Amino acid sequence: MLDFGTGPTIYQLLSACEVFDNIIVSDFLEKNRAEFQRWLKKDPDAFDWTHIIKSVCELEGKREDCEKKAEKLRSKVKEVLKCDALKRNPYDPVVVPPVDCLLSCLCLEVPCKDIQSFCDVLKNFQDLIKPGGHLLLLSALRETFYHIGTKQFSSLYINEEELEMAFKEAGYQIKKAVYKQRPDNAAMDFTDCQGFYFIHACK
Repeated sequence: MLDFGTGPTIYQLLSACEVFDNIIVSDFLEKNRAEFQRWLKKDPDAFDWTHIIKSVCELEGKREDCEKKAEKLRSKVKEVLKCDALKRNPYDPVVVPPVDCLLSCLCLEVPCKDIQSFCDVLKNFQDLIKPGGHLLLLSALRETFYHIGTKQFSSLYINEEELEMAFKEAGYQIKKAVYKQRPDNAAMDFTDCQGFYFIHACK
C-alpha cells in the first residue's frame, strides 16, 4: 500500500497495517517525513499517538493490543519517501512499483489549484496502481481555507459532482462514495469546509 501525503500522522495507517504487509509512506515536506521517522524509531520526542491507537483498537474490538498494534505498523512500513503531487511521476527520480492500494487523506486539495489539476493528479496515480487496484481518497468538501495555528492555507473548493466527474475522467470506476455534511454545531473555526468525503475507486 502507498500512502500519499502522509503528513506527520499515523492514524490513517492503523487499520491498513492489518491488511497490508508492505506500506510506503510519503510526503512533500521534510519536516513531516522527519516526524514520522521519529515515531518509527521510538524517539522520545515523537508525538505520542497512544490515545489514537487505543481508540482504533477499541473500534476493532482489540482493546488490549495497543502496543502490539503500534509495533505491527512499524514493522509494515518499508519506506518513507518524498512526493510531489504536481509531478508526472510524483516520486521522481524514484520509480515506485505499482501497488495494490493507494491511500490519500486530506492532501490533494492543497497542491491542486483547480479541478483540472486535481484530475491530472488522479490520472498520474494510475501509473502507481496495479490493474484492478484500489484508490482511496478521504478529504474535505467545499472548503476554501484552513488554519494551523496562525498560518492560513488555501484549499481547492470541490463538490460531490466535481469529485465524481474527476474520478471518471481520470479513468476510475467508483465503487463507493460517502459524503458527510458538517454538523451545524461543529466547533471548527479553523476551516470553512462544509463536509467530508470518502471515495473508493478501482483502476
